[in-house]
Amino acid sequence: MSKSKILVVGGTGYIGKRIVKASLAQGHPTFVLMRREIGYEVEKLQTLLSFKQQGAQLVEGSFSDHQSLVNAVKEVDVVICTMSGVQFRSHNILLQLKLVDAINEAGNIKRFLPSEFGMDPSRMEHRVEYGKETFEDKMIVRKAIEDAKIPYTYISANCLGGYFVGNLSQTNTLVPPKNRVSIYGDGNQKVVFMDEDDVATYTVKSVDDPRTLNKTLYLRPHENILTHNQLVEKWEKLTDKTLQKVHISAQDFLASMKDLDHAYKAGFERIYQIFYDGCLMNFEIGEHGEEASNLYSEVRYTRMDEYLQRYL
Repeated sequence: MSKSKILVVGGTGYIGKRIVKASLAQGHPTFVLMRREIGYEVEKLQTLLSFKQQGAQLVEGSFSDHQSLVNAVKEVDVVICTMSGVQFRSHNILLQLKLVDAINEAGNIKRFLPSEFGMDPSRMEHRVEYGKETFEDKMIVRKAIEDAKIPYTYISANCLGGYFVGNLSQTNTLVPPKNRVSIYGDGNQKVVFMDEDDVATYTVKSVDDPRTLNKTLYLRPHENILTHNQLVEKWEKLTDKTLQKVHISAQDFLASMKDLDHAYKAGFERIYQIFYDGCLMNFEIGEHGEEASNLYSEVRYTRMDEYLQRYL
């Protein structure tokens, strides 16, 4: 069976550039949207040109030009969008509604994967106070997709390693603490940690798979389901050093958010939901979802002790 042609929107971003790499590696004809608004963002341009050297095709388009999006979409079979929804960077989730309109008009797309790649928003929409607009906006996009009867797959990738593993899930750094580590509650809630390249690999594998059509693909590889305590233990074993552990109660953690601005409160509340409420593992996947490592057992995913080795 021939590989679907894939258009990546947001291809120069944190997850997007990995999606492009995975798409090329898996033999898909790969297209990357080059937005006309790129201006003087030379690093983005150089990234796009490097994709071209690797065999991707650059397709010019603009979210302010509906027809250019329609034309770009008509070039491919599948669209994967990775636009940012992080408050402390940029928050562009609803811009995807223009992409939904273009896909609907083009009428040729057999799968759309919108920008999610974190918690399942359908389970979070009414559970958070700060930063809830991210989940609400993702659900607005989902509704537009489903109302237009566009075939879809949603990706729930849980905790990305760059934000949650290298820093042992601390709130004030992206590198491991040297002497002291904060542990959330008793540190025993189950959490799912993912290597970003593996997220891309699983995502691309799903695009031609009828088992993931109109479903959510949850990334929950067994050996990456760890508690906070277990993650810290892995680092201590690698470094042969014991860290001082300070357990933070739920009450104290919530109190620490008081004087933060909205964007950081949103980030802290996600940590609360993950490490205190256990929101990533407190439900069964059910008939409307699939688990990636079960479907694609041939993928040799990165374990978190391997991920941590890059910080030594």
